[in-house]
This record gives sequence, C-alpha cells and structure tokens, in this order.
Amino acid sequence: MSLEDKLSGWTGPSSDTEQDKQDRTERMIRQAIDSHEPFNNCSLKVYAKGSYANNTNVRSDSDVDIAVECTEALYWQEHEKGNYTPGKPYEGIWTPAKLRAELLSAMNAKFPGQVDSTGSTAIQINSSSARVDADVVPCFSFQYYLSDETRDGTKIFKTDGSSIVNYPAQQMKNGIAKNKRTGNTYKKGARLLKRIENAMAEDKIFRELPSFFMECLAYNCPDTVFTHSTWTECLRAMLFHIWDNLQGAEPDSGRWVEVNECFFLFHPNQKWTREDGCEFSKAAWNYFGFK
Repeated sequence: MSLEDKLSGWTGPSSDTEQDKQDRTERMIRQAIDSHEPFNNCSLKVYAKGSYANNTNVRSDSDVDIAVECTEALYWQEHEKGNYTPGKPYEGIWTPAKLRAELLSAMNAKFPGQVDSTGSTAIQINSSSARVDADVVPCFSFQYYLSDETRDGTKIFKTDGSSIVNYPAQQMKNGIAKNKRTGNTYKKGARLLKRIENAMAEDKIFRELPSFFMECLAYNCPDTVFTHSTWTECLRAMLFHIWDNLQGAEPDSGRWVEVNECFFLFHPNQKWTREDGCEFSKAAWNYFGFK
C-alpha cells in the first residue's frame, strides 16, 4: 500500500458497524432518561457532543459523549460587571447533586452492572458487543455576557467541587463552517491527525495526546493547507504549519484557539502545551520520513 493510499484511508470516519453501535448507544441513553419518572418534571436537553457529534471521530476513539443539560436553572458569568442584570434566583429542586444522582439512577436502571460513577465529571457506561463506551455528562445551561454579545454554553459541576464551562454548539458551528470552506477536507484532516497520534502511541514512538487537541491543531491550520491535491502534501503542510507556529513562547496576539473559539488553546489549565503540539508534529514528520 502506498503512503497516499494509507493516509487517504486514515481520513475516513468510523466504520458503518461502529457507527451503528454509536447510534444505538445514544438511543439507549435517551430511552433511559425518557423512562426515568423524576425527569418528567424537569426540562432537559439531551444531545451528543464531542468528536462523535462533530463527525471527527475515528475507530480507535469511537466512544460517545452525551450531554444532559438541565435548563431549569441558568448559571451565568459576565466579562465585566454591569453586562448583565440578574433575574430572580432559581428556587427549584434541581441542584447539581440532584441532577447527577437522578441521572445515575436512570443509567443504573437501563445498564445494570455497566455503569462507572467514579469519575468526577461524567457517568461512564461501559461498552458491550452492541454498544460503545459512553460518557454521560450532567450539566446546566450557562451564559457568558460580554459587552457586545452573549455566549450560550453549559456548566458542568464536578464531584470534587470544581466546575467546567463548555461551548458545544459553537464547536459544531465552527467545525461545519471550516469544513465547508475547505471543500469538506478539514474534518478529514482532523481525523488524519487523530489516526497518526493513535498509531504513534500504539507503536510507542510518541506519547498519547487527547483526541480533541488533534482536532484543534487541524482547526488552527489555514484553510489553504487543505487545498493540496494529495493527502501526502496536505499532511506535510499541516505538520509544518503546526511545528513552525508553535515555536517559542505564547504570543501576545494571534493566539491559537479551541474549535469553539471561546477559549485559547494554550493556557496553564490545559491538558496540553505548545511543546506537545510542536513535538507531535516533528515526531509525525519523522514517522513518515518526510524531507
């Protein structure tokens, strides 16, 4: 098999069989929530997020992330004081602890013996022959108020007392837009980087890095990088751009962002660093023997 054929194959999504398992997993989680009586009096939004929802998943990373967003209470934050006038405080029963407890009860009823609640963020549903692994994430509606816009997101309350804000809708919107601008090659390029990261980790050539980080590295490559006529040249262009732009310290301007464009890609609380991206691109370049 030529290198071009190999890279082209690596741009594809999960297999049809794997896709069926992912869809079945999502459907069963929805059924568990719909049949849980305490949720009859709770306004919920249930939706897939992450690489599965954004169609950037690959076979080795085929788990499903499902957000269960309680819209009964709205959490908020303002960039500067005065951007938002608070309304009446929420006085209902749906606290973060109750939402997690009821969601755990619903999952245990649907998937007895297959639920892992030891994680601080998600409730994990272990895979079976007919399903893939799933992370079920309890969260609440969240809004971030800037002087000229409002960002809609979700707030996740972890069991260790901390919290996380996510912007899944923005991630999906921006990914779709970039994919259209690049003639449907951006998401293929993101899958390609994920497959390379998986392969190098499996061959013990390079350390494992988060799948979402690979997606963000591809997102920060210019649209023109994805216009090459072959995947070999496209990959060379992606790797060189990543390596060339992640040299040195974080700049004051022109900083790279997550796909949602609501967070900088590199900051002290991230699970990865500029060096991770730079070293990954160099290792991948050498992995394929590029000159």
